[in-house]
Amino acid sequence: PSQTITGNFANVIHGLNVNHLTDQVIQRSKRMILDTLGVGLLGTSTEICHKVMQYSKIYSSDTSSTIWGHLDFRLPPLYAAFVNGVAVHSMDFDDTWHPATHPSGAVLPSVIALSEAFSQKKKISGLDLLLAFNVGIEVQGRLLRFSSEARNIPKRFHPPTVVGTMGSAAACAKLLALDQLKCKNALAVAASYAGAPLANAATQTKPLHVGNAAKHGLEAACLASLGVQGNRQILDMESGMGAFYSDYNPQSLPTLQSYPWLLDQQDVAIKRFPAHLGTHWVADAASLVRRKLVGHGNNLLPLDQIEKVVVKVPEVRYVNRPAPTSEHEARHSFQFVACSALLDGCMSVESFASEHIHRAALRELLRKTRLEHPADNEPSFEDLYCEVSVTLEDGCAFSGRCDTFYGHWRKPLRKEDLEKKFQSNASQVLSAEAVEGIIETVYNLEKVEDCSVL
Repeated sequence: PSQTITGNFANVIHGLNVNHLTDQVIQRSKRMILDTLGVGLLGTSTEICHKVMQYSKIYSSDTSSTIWGHLDFRLPPLYAAFVNGVAVHSMDFDDTWHPATHPSGAVLPSVIALSEAFSQKKKISGLDLLLAFNVGIEVQGRLLRFSSEARNIPKRFHPPTVVGTMGSAAACAKLLALDQLKCKNALAVAASYAGAPLANAATQTKPLHVGNAAKHGLEAACLASLGVQGNRQILDMESGMGAFYSDYNPQSLPTLQSYPWLLDQQDVAIKRFPAHLGTHWVADAASLVRRKLVGHGNNLLPLDQIEKVVVKVPEVRYVNRPAPTSEHEARHSFQFVACSALLDGCMSVESFASEHIHRAALRELLRKTRLEHPADNEPSFEDLYCEVSVTLEDGCAFSGRCDTFYGHWRKPLRKEDLEKKFQSNASQVLSAEAVEGIIETVYNLEKVEDCSVL
């Protein structure tokens, strides 16, 4: 058993310490934490977050953690992690990695809720939080790399519900200082909470996936800490983690000596507007076409002269929505983002407001739009591209192509743009003083003695 993949993971989770963290891992993870707090704070204003807050009020406990942005509303750590996780993903505004998953939203709410619940008995330092967070990110990335199928945009399971639950459990196990046996059990328990079908994409249920991953991972670690046992080879077996991926092929992790973090090797994508990551290529390509179309004239799109719009993207069925009617459908529509970017020149939070979704000009442009799926356009966030072509009634054609959008890990957001995004999001629910306080705290997290200050 000591030579199993599960045992190997447990040894690494238990054995990693703050000295293993590299400067780049610390810097990248602080950017992820700041961005995740911002989209989570903004997300507390969404309808789905209000609904789960109402639901969670039925629970009470002497131990409680904060609902982000709501100083007067506290919940038991499990439900604080759940609500805050839902908030993070409520607008599909959270970070995305490759192979495809949303890594931070499943982990940060659980470790913050847990560290806050700890605060009366034991102070959790900023370095403790950074280490636990990065253990959770690392476990997700390693599990995804055990499957070639996982490298493509998913078709069956929503990845945060699979690997996010495991990452949350690993992060919380680290924060709870569980031994190797209890780390194994935490992973085993978490695996029985994992998995949700992708069919609920573009609905209010999809944000629950990330909330549940945060909650269930924390719950798995807490149960393991009390001695609940599971299959100690859960990561080795086809009927364990292998149940989620047809080509699952687990490998041992590197040794702890000079441990190579995946986050050191590849950054995450941080979104500039709240929609499925694949649509970000579309937005940049469509904005380029618009600039060509409007030229130096009155800056208005010649809508009545457009005969057709062709958008060349990979075949991703749940983002092929020719006539979206809700904000959640619009966030998962190549066509909607292409037409919105053509009309407005850019995408923003406001692009998904009801009055924008249902405006006549957009509906007219959507009717002229079709998707094409070139054979060489892979459904992978590492390799995909987008071409948008607009043909006018006089036969003139204009096109634009995006291979790497701004915010992708190959073209990361500049520090000032990351801060602007956070400030814009967080200022919807917090004072300017609080917003700047969070920025300063996150940037200096490795020096913070008690991270419950967050």
